[in-house]
Amino acid sequence: MQKLVLFCVSVAFFARVQSALPPPCDSQIYCTGPILHQVQKARLFDDDKEFVDMKLRESPDVVLSAFQNLSSEFGTIPPAKLQEFLDMYFEKPGTEFEEWIPTDWHDNPKFLGGIADLQLRKWAEKIHQLWKSLGRKIRSDVKDQPELYSQIYTPHPVIVPGGRFRELYYWDSYWVINGLLLSEMTQTAHGMIQNFLYLINRYGFIPNGGRIYYERRSQPPFLTLMVESYYQATKDKEFLRAALAPLEREYQFWMQNRSVAVSANGTEYKLNRYYVEVDLPRPESYTDDLELAEGLSDEEKQQLWMDLKAGAESGWDFTSRWYIDSDGHNNNSTLGATRTSAIVPTDLNALLCLCEKTLASFHSILGDGDSAARYEEAAARRLQAIEAVLWDAERGAWFDFNLETNSSNVQFYPSNLAPVWAQCYSRSEMAEKAVQYLKKSGALRFPNGVPTSLRNSGQQWDYPNAWPPLQHMLIEGLSKLPSEEAQELAFDLAQRWIKTNWLAYTKYDAMFEKYDVEGDGKPGGGGEYEVQLGFGWTNGVALQLLDHYGANLTSGTGRVFASLLPPLVISAARMLH
Repeated sequence: MQKLVLFCVSVAFFARVQSALPPPCDSQIYCTGPILHQVQKARLFDDDKEFVDMKLRESPDVVLSAFQNLSSEFGTIPPAKLQEFLDMYFEKPGTEFEEWIPTDWHDNPKFLGGIADLQLRKWAEKIHQLWKSLGRKIRSDVKDQPELYSQIYTPHPVIVPGGRFRELYYWDSYWVINGLLLSEMTQTAHGMIQNFLYLINRYGFIPNGGRIYYERRSQPPFLTLMVESYYQATKDKEFLRAALAPLEREYQFWMQNRSVAVSANGTEYKLNRYYVEVDLPRPESYTDDLELAEGLSDEEKQQLWMDLKAGAESGWDFTSRWYIDSDGHNNNSTLGATRTSAIVPTDLNALLCLCEKTLASFHSILGDGDSAARYEEAAARRLQAIEAVLWDAERGAWFDFNLETNSSNVQFYPSNLAPVWAQCYSRSEMAEKAVQYLKKSGALRFPNGVPTSLRNSGQQWDYPNAWPPLQHMLIEGLSKLPSEEAQELAFDLAQRWIKTNWLAYTKYDAMFEKYDVEGDGKPGGGGEYEVQLGFGWTNGVALQLLDHYGANLTSGTGRVFASLLPPLVISAARMLH
């Protein structure tokens, strides 16, 4: 009888947790079903995302009925007929937006005056101009007739990343909002945060991006830090008070649906991971996922598709960081070995540690000492878990934990230093060791930024690509340390990154989502799609670095070029002379 009671209690708890989640996107056009399958398999577009971003001209029932009639006539519909069908029943992507220029944009924000190098100041002015071209406002028709769109309605305008990314994205927006605040576009930043609060109230969490096919996966939870940035810029306590309940709801989502128990030294700890329980191909990368799963059993396909979605949730889509071989290790695998959900990521847990500390500070600001203490205790527990499970005292860094082998992945990734950025460590010597780890890692030998890994897998979140958010987190973390060595390294990396971005802009008149560490001003490559320009988070990171280090950064070579060379190369050059 007791076992039955326990079983019923556990089932009821499981059902309650599960019911807190929205159902998977049930659109038989945008998320699953024969139209999606046949259109994507026919490869009518270079990018699978093109189709699932198109607007319907008629109601879903009418479109589904017309497709059924076409299928009855042809079985597998010829590509030419499919194209005719699309031309009749769909509009090209982009019709869900109306023309909009941010009303709070003005041409001379104060931070520009702190940039000493005239070339860099002119460039910063051009970056500041880009906010106007990346602004989007969703038409009211998306709210009134949501069944015709894959776009998720949000009430305020947004700054989109750019290129194929026509909608809001979650973690991108942290760096976008920080850039907007420097550009004194407080109203636009406020609206973007309100959109995210709206999404939490609707879904219980924030989807990966503003499309219904993203409805069951999120991205690294940066909203608490967006709110912190806005509060520091405005000191608006009423805004903070109104934001707090949704922020806590999002935090509970991650703790209930993305946590895992890990044992270390006889103690069980609770940490977080990326985990998406939707075992179908990603609609926006449908053919890639189908092809990758060829030859697998049904169970293996479902697991792979779940882990690919978890990889998308991580923001690192895709990388050898998530590979686990059949022997349980990360060696010479390919994308088919992606097992994101079996990995406890250092950077996610560092971010959540910082969120816990920030939520504690919010409660303290608002006078709720008991709630502040509760979040401080949560941060302290996480700190213990991070140090027990992820910290490697011998190597001097934090490493992702493989749940299948109960071992660490000791390959280099910038995320290995995320606790320095989050200031989530208990002893100052840990951060000092991490600086030495970085210097010995081999990741500093590139003149154009720190690569995302030292492994050339062909995936975009690996070598030779360098990504703006990772550069900024690394630089900001080092800049917070008291040692002169760390401060100099932070400036050196900032100079490398600004020089790379600036050179690319002079060549292409564009900002890119990622850059190649091997080429001066060369955009990155690899992965599932062509490199995208625009680009929201790149602009935000560049503006932050120009604001922080503008008195000393330079667009020239000379002295700066020497600082870009690894110390051993400089020593060798001096010896030759």
